[in-house]
Amino acid sequence: MIFTFAAVVQAGVLVLIPAVIYVFATASVTKAGIFLVWCIVVGLMDNILKPLLLGRGVSVPVAVVFLGAIGGFMAMGVIGLFVGAIVLSVGYKLSLAWLRGTSATNHSAVERSDSRVTR
Repeated sequence: MIFTFAAVVQAGVLVLIPAVIYVFATASVTKAGIFLVWCIVVGLMDNILKPLLLGRGVSVPVAVVFLGAIGGFMAMGVIGLFVGAIVLSVGYKLSLAWLRGTSATNHSAVERSDSRVTR
């Protein structure tokens, strides 16, 4: 339960440190060393690539992404973390475009023109 909570709040180190200690205690040093290197690479990719990739995406509130990830996880498991967030984000943007009466491509153009007018 504690490790699941740590994974949800993005505290990967709290999950990986006990896992690495367990592997060192139960497996050979070679396997444990490979696992440790793999954990370091994955941890760095998670902390470096995730902000870069998420920063380029559409402007969707964090609450929508979070609810999509949690709902997707409950419905489909680990794959649902990604699928749920994507589906809910796309649905959010499409519903906003529908309510405004613009298409998704025109919506970004309207946002850009609105920002120029207000400056």
